[in-house]
Amino acid sequence: MDASWIMVAAEDELAPGQMKRIEAGGKRLLLCNADGQFHVVDEMCSHEDYSLFLGCIQNGRIKCSLHGSYFDLKTGRAETAPADKPICTYPVKIKDGQLWIRPS
Repeated sequence: MDASWIMVAAEDELAPGQMKRIEAGGKRLLLCNADGQFHVVDEMCSHEDYSLFLGCIQNGRIKCSLHGSYFDLKTGRAETAPADKPICTYPVKIKDGQLWIRPS
């Protein structure tokens, strides 16, 4: 792996449905475990400047607890109003029991 990848957690650190706030590449991000699949997305909702960490993960989506918008964790696509803009997603790799992300 090249230097653009950053180790952020142990693979067994997050149970399904859990999230972890991380800062990488000058960005505030969330590492999410959606039923054993790991995703990294922007921490803040695209509708309002509100942390998605305060929401929950359900069926491969993350919910903003402020207005109820859902975002697809794979694509970042806003699935429900009032959000209509996607959030950014970032690559995740597992190597030797560690989770690595590329925040660029």
